[in-house]
Amino acid sequence: MKILYVGDGRSLRANSTTQFIASTCHHRMTALKELGHEVVHVDTNSDRAIAEKNSLPRKILRRITGRNITHSVNREIVACFKQQTFDVMWVDKGIGITADTLDRCKKLRPQTVIVHYNPDDPFGRWRGKFWTTFLEALPLYDLHLVPRLVNVDEYLGAGAKRARHILPFWGFNPDIHHAFAISPEERERLGGEVGFVGAWEQERIDSLRDIAEKGLPVRVWCWEKNNTPMDLPTLRFEGRGLWGEDYAKAISAFDISVAFLRKGNRDKHTSRSIEIPACRGFMLAERTDEHQALFQEGKEAEFFDSNEELLDKARYYLQHADERKKIAQNGYQRCLDSGYSNAQRMRHMLGVATNSERA
Repeated sequence: MKILYVGDGRSLRANSTTQFIASTCHHRMTALKELGHEVVHVDTNSDRAIAEKNSLPRKILRRITGRNITHSVNREIVACFKQQTFDVMWVDKGIGITADTLDRCKKLRPQTVIVHYNPDDPFGRWRGKFWTTFLEALPLYDLHLVPRLVNVDEYLGAGAKRARHILPFWGFNPDIHHAFAISPEERERLGGEVGFVGAWEQERIDSLRDIAEKGLPVRVWCWEKNNTPMDLPTLRFEGRGLWGEDYAKAISAFDISVAFLRKGNRDKHTSRSIEIPACRGFMLAERTDEHQALFQEGKEAEFFDSNEELLDKARYYLQHADERKKIAQNGYQRCLDSGYSNAQRMRHMLGVATNSERA
């Protein structure tokens, strides 16, 4: 297949290293290439696009109207459609792609299937004006792929032609998300007994502080967003995030990796739900029906509903290393057996888009 891939192609420079870390959007595009598809990329975060987004007129427009239009990206998409024929246009979180652009693409190449992949929740608690441009364009996509079952009816109600819930929605990159042999020095640098790597949210920090107050050694890799006291001797707060190899090494270096969900997004699983087991890490995650569908509780991962259960299970598995390691290995095997890699997820979703595979 020939695919026009519209998405974030940026890389992040890892702290204190020269390593560049590709975005998960970039991982999905790479997976399409690995599957043998011909891919043309329109980068929604090119230097030109970023300069346009950061210009004063664009900032004022966003603040007043909520429109996130990046004109250079929209022009590039139309130019590609004028010059080439595509089987699929894959738009990864197209918050700045306009209805006019999609309409022009359809008129130029009516046979092209236009797919939108959205990891975020435009109808959730954080909806606001951020999604204005996307919601106007929503009816013009041929298919919306969404990570929440509740989104399906919401998308259809907003005018979508097709919307499909995909489980799992995220995949793992075998080149990055795998187990590492951890030296004592690397465990000291990155790991510990109980760890969390992710974005700051008050509920998450409150839970981690709660179990640290009860004596569990906890290490947190995320940016601090408020003045919550982090002075407990059992709570080690790093004040920065981890990506790429260091992120995967931290999972290998922790005895237990805690996986929280983003409530404002109404998530029932996230990218970490797949990445932690793929790294052969022991995952202790919030209990949801989707987590329980992805991994068998007590055999391939462990789950909790409350701080008390989080504390009890963390204590138990810190004291039962053989059980913990067996569950971590089983979780890794489930990732392989059930096709949770990026390549296998992209193959499945392309099949859904072209009606060759059921969601």
